[in-house]
Amino acid sequence: MKPIYVADAFTSEPFRGNPAAVCLCGKPEDERWMQQVAAEINLPETAFLVPIEDGYDLRWFTPESEVDLGGHATLAAAYTLWHTGRLRSDQTARFITKSGVLTVDYNGVDGWMTMDYPEEVPLPANAPEALIQGLGLIPRYTGKYRQDYMVEVDSEQTVRSLKPDRQQLAAAGGRGIIVTAKAAADAPYDFVSRAFFPKAGIFEAAVSGVAHCALAPYWTRRLRKPELTGYQASKRGGIVKVAVNGSRVLLSGQAKMMLQGTLEV
Repeated sequence: MKPIYVADAFTSEPFRGNPAAVCLCGKPEDERWMQQVAAEINLPETAFLVPIEDGYDLRWFTPESEVDLGGHATLAAAYTLWHTGRLRSDQTARFITKSGVLTVDYNGVDGWMTMDYPEEVPLPANAPEALIQGLGLIPRYTGKYRQDYMVEVDSEQTVRSLKPDRQQLAAAGGRGIIVTAKAAADAPYDFVSRAFFPKAGIFEAAVSGVAHCALAPYWTRRLRKPELTGYQASKRGGIVKVAVNGSRVLLSGQAKMMLQGTLEV
């Protein structure tokens, strides 16, 4: 039997942000078993933690596959360690992952936590026709990083009102499409975004930490501000504070514990 938790990440309110499961394992588990658990739980990501000498081994699985870099599930994992007393609030959560060492610090003010992640700078790219058709618009700017496209559109309202075509976006190539715009003038945040991953089993991510690894350097340069606040305008919605630190990005968010239980397999 293994302790398992569900937390909403990048929010302080229940039923908002992005839900993730966190499974605490006493030893490394078989990949097939982890994939089956993630499919059974059927949340956007399930994090599997194994204690090791210098922190925790961390792996992420969607209901469909393992991913090399997870965002909101890392925040949920660190929050779980502090919430359950496995780490003191003054201890850094240190994770060994397929994307290197990732750390999370508890800020001690209103439950904010800060993740140290690799920067992803989107490079200018041509928008595939399937992407244009899938979004139903011509982007103001198109960039690409890793396997994802990032496009800027003309306004926050355009981001919020998008009704993309899943089949067309899936045909655009790559893994995901991040759509973003400068926030409205009276908004309490600097930029908005939505993130679509038609090939990963979750069409629209409620809040994507990994997407903000690219959004942070892009908007830092565009707006010329060292620290920014982003709002992911999905149905659930969530806030991510960002700051670029050399070749790293600091992503800050809150979390809310929703469920605690035992996995009996």
